[in-house]
Amino acid sequence: MLHDMTLTQYGRMAERHWREFLPNRVRELEAKSQLHEALYEAEEKTKDEMDQAIRDFRKQGYTPQQAHDTAWEIVRERYILLPPEQP
Repeated sequence: MLHDMTLTQYGRMAERHWREFLPNRVRELEAKSQLHEALYEAEEKTKDEMDQAIRDFRKQGYTPQQAHDTAWEIVRERYILLPPEQP
């Protein structure tokens, strides 16, 4: 069951960001008991895309740190650091 799955750093980061910048979305997800599931999904997609991007950048000659940092800059705003809600 998804509620038994512990969030890692990505999921916890998403929750902090979403609570601060997307309070309406968080309230809606909580009302439907879907917040944890949404955070877990954001975390999994981030991990998967990060892994692929890092491999791609390594093939292009990036150092491991460069590959990680570049992948993070690209992937983080897709699922975790979402744009703030409009007031």
